[in-house]
Amino acid sequence: MTLLAVVAAGAVIAVLADGGAGVATPVRAQVADTAVITRQDLLDTKTVTGALTYSGQRRLTTGAAGTVTSVPAEGSVVRRGRSLLKVDRRPVTLMYGTLPLYRPLRRGVSDGPDVRQLERNLRALGYGKDLTVDDHFSYATYLAVREWQQDRGLPKTGQVDDTQVLFLPSAVRVTEVKTVVGGRIAPGQQVLTVSDLNRLVHVELDSGDQTLAKKGVKVTVELPGGEKAAGKITEVGTVARRSRDRTVIDVEITLTRKPKTKLDRAPVEVEMVSGRRKNVLAVPVEALLALREGGFGIEIVEGSLIRLVPVKVGAFGSGMAEITGDGLSEGMKVGVPSE
Repeated sequence: MTLLAVVAAGAVIAVLADGGAGVATPVRAQVADTAVITRQDLLDTKTVTGALTYSGQRRLTTGAAGTVTSVPAEGSVVRRGRSLLKVDRRPVTLMYGTLPLYRPLRRGVSDGPDVRQLERNLRALGYGKDLTVDDHFSYATYLAVREWQQDRGLPKTGQVDDTQVLFLPSAVRVTEVKTVVGGRIAPGQQVLTVSDLNRLVHVELDSGDQTLAKKGVKVTVELPGGEKAAGKITEVGTVARRSRDRTVIDVEITLTRKPKTKLDRAPVEVEMVSGRRKNVLAVPVEALLALREGGFGIEIVEGSLIRLVPVKVGAFGSGMAEITGDGLSEGMKVGVPSE
């Protein structure tokens, strides 16, 4: 006959025999703490690593040429009407819009949505009181441009081109500066890498786990410092790629609230749901005891008596473990080690 002993609080509390029913004879002992066997739906989860970053990363070029005389600090935020950089002391200004400035805008240019986009920004910045926002570059538009140019220290030409303005959808955060003060740049040269202000989590998910990543599925993210935040999968890559000797797909997760940390590329852990087990018995993971002969058991606490019951463990999720075993029922107390 094979004997199995389990130690709790420094004393042997149960002994199992091969020829018995598989349940230890109750003995008097003490446990550090107790929990209750619950019946619940259990989410089977898997934790993967990711990085907290910013959405909408893009590279910026400009039509300006000359000597760079000012650049923004990495991590700084640039909003409408402010300078992305200066070349020969002349600012390249951020304005909001989705259409690139693909042609000079001046009197006589054909009507178009790019004209409307410029006029909308001029009005938002306080220029052109008599300006009608439409597709036509009018004399009022010309006067508003000259007024704006004077305030920005630009030649008052009444014409706007890509040496003066960059149109982007919204305010941006400077991720990387690709030039230096005193450096020379040419038209079309990359000068900055920027991103949106929205935080997101990027995960390089092993291709074998891609069934975990479904658009719209909710996840839990553990941020630097132990902060936890809810998130939702918003983008799932459709093409696998190689990364550090792994085959991965890219997954992006949008957080439901703004995290406290300002760090970029900070490591995070993401708890993703791989399945759901319905109406199962579950105990805290800490209640599981590794048995010498393999497998797991739990301590059933009945008043001042404790008995050890072998269990079969199923799914894990949210700190709970699914269990099955002889004589187990909802509401039973189980022993849990202290922290």
